[in-house]
Formats: sequence, structure tokens, C-alpha cells
Amino acid sequence: MRYFVALADAGTFTHAAERMFIAQPTLSQQIRRLEEIVGTPLLQRRRDGLRLTKAGTILLDSSRNVLSLVDHAVSRTRQAAGLGRQRLRVVVPPHLPDLLAVPTASALQSAAAAADVDVIWMEMSLDAEFSLIRQHRADAGLGWLTTSPDALAAPLDVLSLGEFEPVLWIPSSHAAAHRGSISLAQIARMAVVHGPRRAEAGTYDAWMRVLRAVDPRFEFTDSPFRQSLPMALAFAATGDRPTAVLTGPSVIAGTQPGLARLPRPAGIHDMVRVTIDNHPLTATAALVWSGDLPCPLQQILFQTADGITAPRPARHADLVPVSNGTRQAAR
Repeated sequence: MRYFVALADAGTFTHAAERMFIAQPTLSQQIRRLEEIVGTPLLQRRRDGLRLTKAGTILLDSSRNVLSLVDHAVSRTRQAAGLGRQRLRVVVPPHLPDLLAVPTASALQSAAAAADVDVIWMEMSLDAEFSLIRQHRADAGLGWLTTSPDALAAPLDVLSLGEFEPVLWIPSSHAAAHRGSISLAQIARMAVVHGPRRAEAGTYDAWMRVLRAVDPRFEFTDSPFRQSLPMALAFAATGDRPTAVLTGPSVIAGTQPGLARLPRPAGIHDMVRVTIDNHPLTATAALVWSGDLPCPLQQILFQTADGITAPRPARHADLVPVSNGTRQAAR
């Protein structure tokens, strides 16, 4: 089963053999033996790579479940024998805001240490279906819900950690800049740079649907500078038409706006951070895990979620200037 799962993940016998540190003929022999045991082919060998048969797809899901249970059982057995500690594999995507990731990771580390469990951190992206966890390639993860918790596929369990919204910047010359907020209809009439989509594809698609409900023709605008907010702001400030910059979920819903002052070569204006009327673009931060985890590991996750107090939005009095001219909440 381990060989079969490794082969399905790698996509080729060569890569799977390298990952498993075995010879390719040995891997092929093991897969043939597994197919003989099951009594039907599990893979189709094509020019463009391997493809699972219908039977192979079913066995892959079952294999992941079985191997996850075996791994946890072995870990608990070794712990009972004094040979090691249980492990909890936790995914933390790289683009989460510090306001969410830092307190959650800290609380999880403390709860795991108190339970004599090692946390294995995995810095990887999570899709909207939390496939890494559902397929038992990770035990838990921190991410964004883009659907109702009840709609998540089994065996996932979830606890909400609060609502977050994007940061929106518009040119200071825009009529909405003076009142510090803007309507969804006004946004839909602008060119809006959003990025990076690949970091939060599920959230991006959900927000796209909200904006298209206002204007079916709405499209986000690509920017060549998606990894640098100052560069994206400068790009927007010099656009031919009113252009806004929208981040992924970054701040607690309701955070007050601020002002970003850019270097001022000829033609570049300030970009003003504003809120969106009625906060229509939000994402729910959530701690998600596999519901078939051993109870002690699930208890660690419950304790982590219970121990995190949802941070309140910053008031104007809490905002202090920072070196680049933006404002952030005082710690």
C-alpha cells in the first residue's frame, strides 16, 4: 500500500522509486503483486504518465486511511514503550497573515508540548477542499473556509477562528477616499489588482462571484508585481484608469483604514487604504483536522482553538505610523 500511494503521488515509477529509496524493478514487482491480490488492474500506463483505474482510485483513498491509522498506532505504541513521542503533522500555508498564524501556531505548540506530542510543521498551500488533510497526507491545517463547515467532505472536522477581510487601497483622488470607505458597486467599476491568486484560489473565486453579482463583466486585473505591495501600489497609482489594489484575507473584519505615502516622482499619487461598505468580502479562518485522528491529538486541536481569543479590530488610537508610511496596530 505504501508503494502504491507513493506511486500515485509521484506519477511515475522512476520518481516513486527514488522517493522510496528502492529499485524501480522492485517497485514494479510490488505493484503487480498488489494487483494480483486485489484481482484487477490499478493503473493504466500511458505516454503522458500513469492514470488510476476506477478500482485504483478507490484503493488509493482506502490506502491513505489505513496507512494513517497504522502510522498513528505505531507512534502511540512507541510512545507507550518510551521510544518516542506521538507526532502531529500541521499545515501552515505561507501567505497567512501574522495576526492569524502566530497566535495559532504558538497555542498549538504549547498544547502539544503539554501533551508530550511533537508537532511536524508543513509550510504548504491548502486548497478549498483541504485535500492534504482529507487524503491523510497531513493531520491538521490552518486555512480559509470558502463554504459551510457542514459542506466539507468527511472525515474533516473544523473550528472557526474568526472573520478576516482584504485590505483595499484606492487612489487618493477617488471620491470615496475622503470618507474612508467605498461601495461594492464603485469597486466593480474600477480596475482591481488582486494577488496572488495562487495563494488563496478558493477565496479569490468566492470574492469574484460576489463582485460579478454586482457587475457580471467584472474581472480582476493582473499586476506584474504581485509579491511586493509597494510595487503593486505604485503600479496602480500610475494606471490609465482608476485602479485599486486588493489583498487576500489580511485583517480582522472591521479594521480601520489608513494612508500609504509612496515616493512621489512626477505623476504618482498617494494610495489610500479604505474599508468596503458592509464588509461583503470576508473569509473565515479555520483550524481543520481529520476526524479519525486519535482522541489525544484531537484534544490538542480543541485546546488550541479554545485558547485563541479572536483579536479585536484596531481603533484609531491604537494605530501608529511605521517607517514605510503605512499604519499598523500597536503591539
